[in-house]
Amino acid sequence: MSDDTVLHIKPLGFPWETLDPFLFCAYHDDHYPAGDGRMGPAASLAGRELGTDFAGIDGWRMYHGQTIPGFPQHPHRGFETVTVVRQGLIDHSDSLGATARFGRGDVQWLTAGKGIVHAEMFPLVDQGRPNPLELFQIWLNLPAKDKMVDPYFSMLWSENVPRQQSKDDAGRATEVTVVAGAFGATHPLAPPPNSWAAQAKSDVAIWTIKMEKNARFSLPAANRGAHRMLYFFRGSALQVDGQAIPPSHSVRLRSDAAVTLQAGPDAVDLLLLQGRPLGEPVVQYGPFVMNSRAEIQQAFADYQRTQFGGWPWPKDDPVHPDREGRFAKHADGRIERAG
Repeated sequence: MSDDTVLHIKPLGFPWETLDPFLFCAYHDDHYPAGDGRMGPAASLAGRELGTDFAGIDGWRMYHGQTIPGFPQHPHRGFETVTVVRQGLIDHSDSLGATARFGRGDVQWLTAGKGIVHAEMFPLVDQGRPNPLELFQIWLNLPAKDKMVDPYFSMLWSENVPRQQSKDDAGRATEVTVVAGAFGATHPLAPPPNSWAAQAKSDVAIWTIKMEKNARFSLPAANRGAHRMLYFFRGSALQVDGQAIPPSHSVRLRSDAAVTLQAGPDAVDLLLLQGRPLGEPVVQYGPFVMNSRAEIQQAFADYQRTQFGGWPWPKDDPVHPDREGRFAKHADGRIERAG
């Protein structure tokens, strides 16, 4: 293995490039206007390609939504979605009858397993001011032995997600938000039980890192053999072990070496994705990720036959009342409230 700690630097696209065991990472940063009272935008939709609006006109997108931004019902099989919401809200509904509203620092970790259909809508609940939305959606692969487990989701509420702040010798702060993978003595909330991240040998870590201007921070080493990617998505300047990283770039790091991060003249935001690779064949077709073409064909056949439980909601893009707080109702009827 090379002694260099920085192995590769690449511009960020959409979605961001990931390494095994991660499949996908999309960063959404939409500056939505005030809501129209029906949780859509109080703005003209003229000129947008509704149904596939990814152009970013006026700094925001409708995605696949027609009147409310977001992603109406769609299926998944064979992997997990980890949705980290930094600003704004998401309304979740699924084919198991579960629902949720989460955001403002919350994380939803969904194991699609043998199949689930869900909607992820972005309700614009505030009619008096803009409704900014910022989130990561990360796809984490499932091992072959777990691809057909029962679907399940965990809510990691913002009030309970561990955050650790440290200061350099000059008193400049760096805060690490620990979604997965222990950071020193700071341990994350538990992922779903069948997740690759639930295996001690997986070395999975999902951290967001916020550095004050000019702050220095030592990123501790992981285990040899893990894949490690750092995404520099906000800020004007960053150095990694003295090497300048351009803004909006990813950095592939050597996993078994600590690295020193140095922020530039303004604050820096980073995402770290790390994990021991599964090393298994990946065959993906749209929302299905399996190990062989035959399994993908079976996924389509099963979805056409069963709809993964059917769609129990009257609309493809359901949302909750605008005054509803952050909550989750699971398929077994259990209800959680944020905090």
